[in-house]
Amino acid sequence: MLLDETQRDSLDRLVRSSLAKLTLGISPASVMLIYFDWLSSLALSPGSQAHLMQKAVKKQLRLVQWTSHSAFNPEAAPCITPLPQDHRFRDPAWRYFPYNVLYQSFLLQQQWWYNATTGLRGLSPHHEQALEFGARQWLDVFSPSNYVLTNPVVLEKTLTTGGANLLRGMENWWEDAQNQWLGKKPAWIEDYVLGRDVAVTPGKVVYRNHLIELIQYAPTTKDIHAEPLLIVPAWIMKYYILDLSPNNSLVKYLVDKGHTVFMISWRNPTEEDRDLGMDDYRRQGILDSLDVINHLIPNQKVHTIGYCLGGTLLAITASAMARDGDDRLASLTLFAAQTDFREAGELMLFIDEKQLAFLEDLMWSQGVLDTKQMAGAFQILRSNDLVWSRIVNEYLLATRQPMNDLMAWNADATRMPYRMHSEYLRQLFLNNDFAEGRLRVGDRPVTLSDIQVPIFCVGTEWDHVAPWRSTYKLHLLSDAPEVTFLLTNGGHNAGIVSPPEHPRRHYRMATTREGDPYIDPETWLEKTPTQAGSWWPAWQEWLAERSRHQAPAPTIGSTDYPPLEDAPGSYVKQV
Repeated sequence: MLLDETQRDSLDRLVRSSLAKLTLGISPASVMLIYFDWLSSLALSPGSQAHLMQKAVKKQLRLVQWTSHSAFNPEAAPCITPLPQDHRFRDPAWRYFPYNVLYQSFLLQQQWWYNATTGLRGLSPHHEQALEFGARQWLDVFSPSNYVLTNPVVLEKTLTTGGANLLRGMENWWEDAQNQWLGKKPAWIEDYVLGRDVAVTPGKVVYRNHLIELIQYAPTTKDIHAEPLLIVPAWIMKYYILDLSPNNSLVKYLVDKGHTVFMISWRNPTEEDRDLGMDDYRRQGILDSLDVINHLIPNQKVHTIGYCLGGTLLAITASAMARDGDDRLASLTLFAAQTDFREAGELMLFIDEKQLAFLEDLMWSQGVLDTKQMAGAFQILRSNDLVWSRIVNEYLLATRQPMNDLMAWNADATRMPYRMHSEYLRQLFLNNDFAEGRLRVGDRPVTLSDIQVPIFCVGTEWDHVAPWRSTYKLHLLSDAPEVTFLLTNGGHNAGIVSPPEHPRRHYRMATTREGDPYIDPETWLEKTPTQAGSWWPAWQEWLAERSRHQAPAPTIGSTDYPPLEDAPGSYVKQV
């Protein structure tokens, strides 16, 4: 019996999805193509081969010379210094023989492999970046910091405690392994209960549909700014990253400054939600929320704020609204949100046609991208910080890192529906349809240049998800009357969660107005002065300046939209 087209497709998908579960969603074919491209390019480049051989010999001679003159002098300048973000060898114990030779040899090896995997003529940029990233991940496995006998800090503690640290580390590993196998959260998560320790800013759920709950927060000032705020978090995260503990909550900060704040809390989808697409998130999420807010606070425009992919979806929605003559928005703020995905950072290393087809088949069989697969992808991007440093600290040194509200939030993962995840990966990451004018909302394409309200864009210096130079490209796409760009220190999450009391914070901020010449990101970085402190007050002042007047604080809900339950609501508690 011949298989029909549907049966053939289902069989192919079933085989690929089964393999994807074993490979954590990484396509073997895509990986093999990358390495074949590199090997073939290198094989046809005898000059490059000779250059790499010379590099290897020079580095070995350099190490030998340094060892003979400086290895026994801990005050001597190192042969090679780690990258600024590499903290593995900061302890003074690494300055003593033989550990200094071990880590210097490792860094030279790392540098040689960078030379070997980059700069080859004919190697595609995507393959080059993926290859360099892959080589870095493999080298990190063999770092001397990861092993007892080659890490002086671990070895000293082992000798001092008689190996007790390794026994306690094994207990830590066994506890984590059990939690992982049983699908349980770490025990310390119980110290951060939703509605008790985090997400505690008072408010009410005033609207609920299948996809969202809309929370309206209670005012804490007698008078408030007339224009309300709507915050759109990414659907790949729980909303309360912006409402952590009271001293770490952006929502509380805004409410205390006299703003009426509304927050979208996304449903955690299940397999039954597999056919929800980006347009469902746009309509049931942002547009339904705006309709409710316009009813509760009539005759006022709305300041909108989007975080990560929530910001991308908000920018798409704002573009469609501007195209259609809908002028309900007062301003648009984007937190670590990209609108052009051509330089979308190391996440792009996982995005090509073969990889997407492989990932789509995995989601097709499950209906959703589950929490473990998503968390694994983000851990790989920062393996030094999120994988290897944790192994060393918790399993070799047996020192559990003190937990905080942000870490508790990070452990509270979400899923993504099959259709929506496929659409945004293809239309945004792979094809860059929004930035290039091909993304259709309804029956027509949308473009960011239609938006004519003030825009505030926040980038973070160490963002692995939305690199700040990528978010900065908003300047090339926007025709808004003004675009204010702010760059803060920190990463994708810690850079955004930046309360005024937080130490060691700084930022840069500058506004470009209509008619001003374009400034490239490197020039902007050089010319824009650094300001000490949190960026929250600067942004809040920007909002206040674009709010028309003060008004009496509104009541929560109305006859048509009575409060349904206390914040944080039900959807955020779904597991």
